[in-house]
This record gives sequence, C-alpha cells and structure tokens, in this order.
Amino acid sequence: MAAHSDQSDGQELGHYHSSDPAQLDLFGPPPAQNYDPDPESVRAELREILARARAAPQEPWPAKEASYWRTVFPQMANGLPAEEAQRLRLAFAAELERLHAA
Repeated sequence: MAAHSDQSDGQELGHYHSSDPAQLDLFGPPPAQNYDPDPESVRAELREILARARAAPQEPWPAKEASYWRTVFPQMANGLPAEEAQRLRLAFAAELERLHAA
C-alpha cells in the first residue's frame, strides 16, 4: 500500500479535501439574519403574556416555561420602540417578582 502524500492528485482513497467551491458549500448560504418582527404582533403577544402574569395569583407557568419567558420576553421587546420596550420589560419583571414572592 502506498503512503499518502501531499503531492497526490486527490484520486486515492482517503483524500477528502477539495478546493472546488461547489464542494465547500454543501448546505447552501447561511440563513438571512435580517429578521424584522412586526411591532403590532410583538406588542400583542407581549401584552398577552403580561396580562396572564398580572391575572395570576401565583406563577402561571410550569418552571421550564417560566424560565423561557424570563429570557424571551425581554428579547421580544427589542422589536418595539425603545421606551415602550423598556416599560414592558419593567412591568414584566415586576410581575415576576410579585409572583416569585407569592
């Protein structure tokens, strides 16, 4: 069996490197990173989540879902104007604090 050499023509078994651009892009281009959320949809969903928290006498979500909303709610608010986003974040944080103390 011949030893593998860097000088090979790439045809021998075990040579997996290619400089062909078509071979380098196996999965196509990366997904677009320019997601523009609809502020009305974001606002409606955040208000619904906040209303559910306000109406609850205790944590309205199972622990895993509550953890999810603690992370996602502030991120979703990024789709709104800065002042409105901050008001919603503060209101949600206050509700979480209230629910945690209950």
